[in-house]
Amino acid sequence: MDDQTRLELEAAAFRRLRDHLRKRTDVQNIDMMNLTGFCRNCLSRWYQEEANARGIEMDKAEGREVVYGMPYGEWVERYQTEANDAQKEAFAAAPKAH
Repeated sequence: MDDQTRLELEAAAFRRLRDHLRKRTDVQNIDMMNLTGFCRNCLSRWYQEEANARGIEMDKAEGREVVYGMPYGEWVERYQTEANDAQKEAFAAAPKAH
């Protein structure tokens, strides 16, 4: 596989992941962190960091809007629920890789 094709496949896979996470508003970030070690906020930060590394000015809010498909505050208001005690305990016990 040539580099351009690999790049296009990776970009397409990222877009599918982003779109999937936008549709799965029932899945809370804390659940993602507890199960996978990353969440929508991590993904948006990685996107922002890669943009910044390439000389593209992007702040946290802009990176989050790419992943969430709307301003972060709006997503929180619409979809985020309060974490329960079990979720908080699992988060506290989970290794922090980043």
